[in-house]
Amino acid sequence: MPIALIDSNNFYTSCEQSLDPSLIDRPLIVLSNNDSCVIACNAQAKALGISRGEVYFKIHRKVKELGIQVRSSNYALYADMSQRLMQTIEANCEELEVYSIDEAFAKINYSIDHELHSWARRLREITYQRLGLAIAIGIGATKSQAKLANYLAKTTTSHAGVFDLKSTKDQDHWYQQIAIENIWGIGHKFAYWCRMNGIRNAKHFRDMSSNKLKKKLGITGLRLQHELHGKQCLHLSVKAKPKQETCVSKSFKYPISNIEELRQAIASYTIRASEKLRAQKQHATAITIFTRTSFYTPIFYSQSATQRLTIASSDTRVLLQAALNLTAEIFRPNHLLVKAGVIMQGLLNEEYLQLHLLPEEKHTQIAATESLMETIDNLNKRYGRNTVTWAICGINQNWEMSRKYLSAAATTCLKEIPIVKT
Repeated sequence: MPIALIDSNNFYTSCEQSLDPSLIDRPLIVLSNNDSCVIACNAQAKALGISRGEVYFKIHRKVKELGIQVRSSNYALYADMSQRLMQTIEANCEELEVYSIDEAFAKINYSIDHELHSWARRLREITYQRLGLAIAIGIGATKSQAKLANYLAKTTTSHAGVFDLKSTKDQDHWYQQIAIENIWGIGHKFAYWCRMNGIRNAKHFRDMSSNKLKKKLGITGLRLQHELHGKQCLHLSVKAKPKQETCVSKSFKYPISNIEELRQAIASYTIRASEKLRAQKQHATAITIFTRTSFYTPIFYSQSATQRLTIASSDTRVLLQAALNLTAEIFRPNHLLVKAGVIMQGLLNEEYLQLHLLPEEKHTQIAATESLMETIDNLNKRYGRNTVTWAICGINQNWEMSRKYLSAAATTCLKEIPIVKT
C-alpha cells in the first residue's frame, strides 16, 4: 500500500492568513516568544531577503520599510489548526501517523485506475476549502520515498503540490534532482562526507556500495538506502507513544529579581503542566523547576530543584504545593532572571496508579479530586483559559512574555470570533 507525506506549506504564516484575509499575497513573518526572532516567513517575505532565525530588533526598520506584516507566535491557534488538519486528512486515508504539527504520513489504497493524483488533488481542495491551508502531497512506496516526493511536489512548480514517485516511469531522473543534503535523515556532517566521495544526489546515495555505507552510517544508513529502493523498513506509528516528560517554560517580558514574581510564574506554569497531564491521561512521579539568567550577563546563574512524589499525581493542588516549596531553593537575590520552567517527570498511565502501602487517601477522596479537576478543566475549556485558576498566580502578570503582534484566537475563543458586518 503506498504511503503519502502530507504537509502544510509555511504552516504558521498560512494559519495567520487563513483567519485574516488582508494578509493574503502580502509578505508576512511570525516571531518567536517575546517577539525576539523570526521563526516563520512566507514566500513573499523570503523573496524580500528575510530568513528564519533573524533577530527582530535588528531588522525591524527594514521590515517596516518593505511593508512586511508581523505577527507574534500564536501557539493556541496553530495547535487547533493542526488538529483540524489532521482530522481532515484522517477522514481521507486508511491509516495516519501524525509526524509533527504540520506533517503526517498516510496509507492509502490505489484506485481502480491505479493512480492517486485525483485523490491527492481532491484532498488539497477539501483542505483549502475548510481550513484555508495549502498542502503538498508526496507519494511513494516507503516513508523515505514519500519524503522525497513531497520535496519534489513543493519545489517543482509544474507538479502543483502533488507528486507520485512510485508511479513515475523515470524515477532515476527525479532522484538526480535531489541534492544529498535534502534527503530525509542525512545530516550536514554525513552530507559533507558524501560530497567528498562523489555522492551528490539521491540516485548516487541509493546506488552506492552498501558495505561502505554500513561502515560509515551503520544499520540506519542501510535502512535508508533500502527505503530509497522501495523496500519498506520504517513502518507507520499509528498509535502515539506515551510522553516521558511534559515541560512548560517561557521567557519573561523583562528580567525579574524578586521571589514573588518567580512564584507567580512557577505557579502559572505548574497549573498549565497539570492540565496537560490530565489531557494526556497521565500522572507525574516527580516535578522539577528551573530558572536562569541571560547567557550574556557577566555572572551567569542557573538553578533547578526536583521533588519526587509519594504517589504519582496530576492534581494541580499537589503539584503546585511541591513546586512552590522548591521555588525558594532556586531563587537567589540580585540575579536578573529571564526564564523559568516546570518539568513533569516519570509519567505513568493514569489507569495504573500505584497507591501507597499505608493509604493516605481513600478511593472516595481520589474520585472527588478527579471530579474537581475535570470540572475546572471543562470550565476553562468552555469559557477560556484561567476562567478558574489559583490566587497564587496573581491578577496582573506583568512579567508575562511580550506578544505585541498577537492575532486573535478565532478558532478557540468565542469572544475572538471575527464579526462580518453587512
